Amino acid sequence: MKPLRILSVLFLSLALSHPIWSQDVGGKPQELSAESSIRAVMEKSRGDWNRGDLVTFAKMYKDSPDILFIANRVSHGYAGMLESYRRNYATPEARGVLTYTNVEVYPLDARFATVTGNCHLERTVAGGGNFDCIYSLTFEKTAEGWKVVVDHSSAIHLAAKPVTN
Repeated sequence: MKPLRILSVLFLSLALSHPIWSQDVGGKPQELSAESSIRAVMEKSRGDWNRGDLVTFAKMYKDSPDILFIANRVSHGYAGMLESYRRNYATPEARGVLTYTNVEVYPLDARFATVTGNCHLERTVAGGGNFDCIYSLTFEKTAEGWKVVVDHSSAIHLAAKPVTN
């Protein structure tokens, strides 16, 4: 292998193993914005789900007994959430293909942000049929990166007609 090619591979591997940085006005390195980082977490979680890797998908959530889930009922805790996902989405048909749309990120301060949007599971009738939701997530910046600490998700029944003024 030629020296230039070896250096190129070395620089590429170094670049891929470190976080992406940008330059602020003073020329000092600065991490990507909260919005970019959170969007990357959301995109990774979508890919993990679609590969059927629920354990890795769940890593977008803070591993804590204090995290909060609001859906049909209020529940707490990472372990219960992961068990629920494993039970309710055990097969590829039940998981379907996940997409996120209308994702909006609202940084609150350096440590917290909210995210709103829609989710869609494209599933066969045997898998439970398609499922749509609207969600509001609260992310916390932790030592492990941005993690969901509150998940408020509600099913949307698409057959319902929108209210107009």
